[in-house]
Amino acid sequence: MKEKILIIDDEADICSSLCFLLEDKYDVKSTVNPALGLAMIQRETFHLVLLDLKIGTVDGINVLGEIKKIDASIQVIIMTAFGSIVSSVDAIKKGAYTYLTKPLNLVELEEAVEEALNFRKSRETVEYGGVLDERFVYQGIIGQSPSMKKIFELIDKLKDVDTSVVITGESGTGKELVAKAIHEAGRRRQGNFVEINCAAIPESLLEEELFGHKKGTFTGAMADKIGKFEYANNGTIFLDEIGDMPVSLQAKLLRVLQQREYTPLGGHQKVRLNIRVIAATHQDLKKMVEDGRFRQDLYFRLNVVEINLPSLRDRRQDLPLLFAHFLMQYNKEMRKQVKGFSKEAEACLLGYDYPGNVRELSNIIECAVLLAREDVIEVENLPVEVRANKTDLTDTLDLALGARLGTESLVGLTLQDAERKLISAALVLNKGHRKATAAMLGISERGLRNKINDYGLNE
Repeated sequence: MKEKILIIDDEADICSSLCFLLEDKYDVKSTVNPALGLAMIQRETFHLVLLDLKIGTVDGINVLGEIKKIDASIQVIIMTAFGSIVSSVDAIKKGAYTYLTKPLNLVELEEAVEEALNFRKSRETVEYGGVLDERFVYQGIIGQSPSMKKIFELIDKLKDVDTSVVITGESGTGKELVAKAIHEAGRRRQGNFVEINCAAIPESLLEEELFGHKKGTFTGAMADKIGKFEYANNGTIFLDEIGDMPVSLQAKLLRVLQQREYTPLGGHQKVRLNIRVIAATHQDLKKMVEDGRFRQDLYFRLNVVEINLPSLRDRRQDLPLLFAHFLMQYNKEMRKQVKGFSKEAEACLLGYDYPGNVRELSNIIECAVLLAREDVIEVENLPVEVRANKTDLTDTLDLALGARLGTESLVGLTLQDAERKLISAALVLNKGHRKATAAMLGISERGLRNKINDYGLNE
């Protein structure tokens, strides 16, 4: 069933053009009368409204407020060729998803529509505690951002072949989940998935853990011990934190991978292997090879395909889905019925950078559910460092303007000059980080990039 979009603009030609542009993908209606538009919203369910900022003598900001009173879940994109950038910012403060300037860039418009509708779905899941849409879950991995969709596509290509894979990314990004997904989705799922953390086992014991030993090999070896490689035979072995493996053991691992066989410590009988190897690290293996801390031949043997997992701060579009997932998980574990987050708490969570990535987010939600006294998580239920990073859009945009412009007035500036100043201010506030700047301004990254180029802000 198509999602429903309503266009409210006093120019009939614009309504017709936008209907033509969007009608193949969405169920689109339009009106030049804002009062009629509000009546339509009261009678029908709309997911998105494209709203002109100035509709004849009617102020679109007031119409926005009425839309949100009828149904707060409706996403609104403001279209403006009037007023100033301040009016557009005010619209975002009052609940608009983003704003676009006329004449409209149709590619940017289509991107904004898709992003707004995806954001609505994510918020709906968080607010109403529904089951996560299966389109956003792949073998237990949650995501709807373009970067995660590419990861899912790559896993799908790799699952039924035995190509060696190295998974890279910051700590807490879910490298083990990806390794398990490759195993569980593929033809080796009937075999064992065996994980060993190369950084967690002392060097003196790691070889024994990997390859096992025979009875009597050393004092205390009272029985044969099966190594991880043998236990993973016909399945998958996951060598986590491979960058921490001692160089002396790397040579033996290379031989095992080349010959597909090994001899347990103290043994004489070779163990033949039919196994898939997946490795992971948060370190830069190429740099380690250059520094002589990782064997180059082992690097090329392992790194046939590399999967680089994005940090959580680089896929903020997935945050609402992850909020919902962990909320449901910890409600079940703690037998609680927390339904969602206050607006202030959600603002804090959306603005935080998550240096510990998904693992840290999981811990934050677990703690918040535990501490919540009511059925909604409040700001005081969040860790101090999350509360300290509150990025309320109203305060942030005001701060951006104030920090950059000081007492300088925007009165008398053209829309383009005012927009240039705001984008420049937001870039300064975010230290040039474009993803964060786009999120703050409520526009797509591509839209921000185009505006940066148009206004010569690259310099």
